[in-house]
Amino acid sequence: MQIAHIHSVRHKAYKSKTNSRHNYSISPNFLKRNFSFNSLNQAWVGDITYIPTDEGWLYLAIVKDLCDKKIVGYAFSERIDTNLTLAALNMAISRRKPDIGLIFHSDRGVQYASTNYRERLKACRIRQSMSRKGDPYDNAVAGNFFSCLKCELVYLKHYHSRAEAELDIFRYIEAFYNNIRPHSALGWISPNAFDKKLNNSYIA
Repeated sequence: MQIAHIHSVRHKAYKSKTNSRHNYSISPNFLKRNFSFNSLNQAWVGDITYIPTDEGWLYLAIVKDLCDKKIVGYAFSERIDTNLTLAALNMAISRRKPDIGLIFHSDRGVQYASTNYRERLKACRIRQSMSRKGDPYDNAVAGNFFSCLKCELVYLKHYHSRAEAELDIFRYIEAFYNNIRPHSALGWISPNAFDKKLNNSYIA
């Protein structure tokens, strides 16, 4: 990078925090920082971030599979509420149709602890797992995606509208992150390439 006169662009931005001061129950931590699984749909993680635009914040919720590191669900909204996280979860469920026993891990935010969210997980027989109080490392693998997204895309752009940002992030997830971007944890191949490799091993 020095020889080519290339430098990275990294911003130290304000971190939006979900509201964990609520009266809903807190689920146990089933994940326990185990971020590597051998099969799809054994463990998913979810989190929320924000994208600045001239119209105000655009909130993004994602669901990531810990086997292939793929973003299997995502949703956008101008509000940071349970509808946002439910939309991301419903996309993941629709795409993957997980079997009984899947672990879904998140922080303790009200968007994940709410009655509606818990009922959706229960209806799909998904086990809810939550990070320990004040410990961001328990869900670091979800935050890692947001770091990639912002350093590789968001910090290089200026979005005039939420719709502009949403389209750009959609392209980043579907066309680049899931389909092209190599991941060290996958042997430097993309999630989609890893999926094909995994499916071929099942057939063989």
